[in-house]
Amino acid sequence: MRDKVVVVTGPGRVDLVEQDAAPLRPGTFRVETLFSGVSAGTELSYVKGTNPYLNVTWNADLGLFQPGAASTPYPVTRLGYMQVGRVVESETPAVAVGTIGAMTYGHRTGWLADPVAERFVALPEDLDPLLGVYVAHMGPICANGLLHAAADLHGADVRALGDGVRGRRVAVVGAGVVALLTALLARRNGAASVVVLDPTPQRRQVAEALGLETLDPDADDPAVVLKTRWAHTAGDRGADVVFQCRGQAWALQLALRLLRPQGTVIDLAFYQGGAEAVRLGEEFHHNGLSLRCAQIGRVPRGLAPTWDRERLSAETVDLLRAYGDVIRKHLVSAVVPFDEAPTLLTDLADRRRQELQVVLSA
Repeated sequence: MRDKVVVVTGPGRVDLVEQDAAPLRPGTFRVETLFSGVSAGTELSYVKGTNPYLNVTWNADLGLFQPGAASTPYPVTRLGYMQVGRVVESETPAVAVGTIGAMTYGHRTGWLADPVAERFVALPEDLDPLLGVYVAHMGPICANGLLHAAADLHGADVRALGDGVRGRRVAVVGAGVVALLTALLARRNGAASVVVLDPTPQRRQVAEALGLETLDPDADDPAVVLKTRWAHTAGDRGADVVFQCRGQAWALQLALRLLRPQGTVIDLAFYQGGAEAVRLGEEFHHNGLSLRCAQIGRVPRGLAPTWDRERLSAETVDLLRAYGDVIRKHLVSAVVPFDEAPTLLTDLADRRRQELQVVLSA
């Protein structure tokens, strides 16, 4: 038995490689890939050569990038974190043959898994398996953003995912997959208003098709628009919280301008080129703002025992049950045969092709 694996061999070079499948061992199970979602941020950074892991050493003990050998040198053999597979063999009572579940093993047609070392999230029968690409990792990324907003208000005493958005005015900068799922989560969890800001007309159209209000940041100054609309008290206008989901300096600068005094930006973006244009001497300083990074590697301090990845996946399933039809129709822009992955990834990296969410079908 052989598996096909997507491998990035260098900047702009993506191959499909066949490998012998690992033999089944006691306590393991084998999945056959059904769908594999493409992340246009992290994955393409390896194709473009802009991911810091390719160029310097990540010192996990110190939490620092330092000069030295690349922590993830080419070839990159594990790319992607949005997989759905069917269990075809099992030597563990924990996972039954025939079960369809979400995992994070990269773009490949099959995988030998250890249920002790890896997460396998069984999908409910009433959920479209294609939407399962969001359950193991992408959905929890977005849910973790809301969790950081809740922790900003309540510290470790977060009882529900909506504790940071319920009844509040929420802005979301960006209209990619992370931004749109985050906006839907905010609306689902009781935000008083949710406005999505993105300069790309096609992406704003998708947001509107999902039932979300949008603004064009290149038209009338959106900070003036929202601060005129969202009044709290005299001298206190703007968004209660902004979710920043686009990894460009202008987007973070805009997010800071949208906030009310002492408001918080929850940042879910990956700034591959840094953020030199962010002007911290202006609104950030004069309005006493806060910036929190909601990176999926950790939940807010003190919440790990009660808000683990399983709970964030459960919140994702709840969102997909509520909005699955429109997400499938409007957010998933293309389903592509697995064998076309190398061409697809290089076309996306070089901007020869524009897609919101591509799913590989094995």
